[in-house]
Amino acid sequence: MRAGSGSHLVSPRELGRPEAEEGMPAPGDGAQGRLGVFLHPGRVFASAEPCIVRTILGSCVAVCLWDPLLGIGGVNHFVLPYSAESGQNSARFGNVAVQRLIENLLALGSAQRSLQAKLFGGAWMLGAFRENHLGKNNVQMAYTLLADAGIPIVAEDVGGRQGRKVIFQTHDGTAWVRRL
Repeated sequence: MRAGSGSHLVSPRELGRPEAEEGMPAPGDGAQGRLGVFLHPGRVFASAEPCIVRTILGSCVAVCLWDPLLGIGGVNHFVLPYSAESGQNSARFGNVAVQRLIENLLALGSAQRSLQAKLFGGAWMLGAFRENHLGKNNVQMAYTLLADAGIPIVAEDVGGRQGRKVIFQTHDGTAWVRRL
């Protein structure tokens, strides 16, 4: 079922099986039936069924939300903290992507007070703008939006000068990060 531009609530039939990768836990090992998806920039994904979500981040940020009471979760991947134009409703922007992820999980039955966040990305990928770089602004936007929503951040791996590959399991909130 589709839920707005850049959002995706899915059934497992829409997903493919993830591949194992050298140096990282193989998603789905010992967990038959878990399906996976690669999350592209500007997308939001949420599922009530066990799924493994993979994404690659540089200065972009991924907010992973998980409801431990229901065992459901989701992820977004945003590129910019906010739109300079009013009326932009793209999940490429943090202010849209975080709200959309919360709304998608609420639509799947979560209570906002039950959600927990894990935050990844926000690297400094270019030599310019050292003090106020894009990655730092993306992370700050995520901190602000999650605090405003009353959602605690229980884990994070942000900043630095390296990109990251993130694997997130929607059913139990487990996340793996590999620096690139």
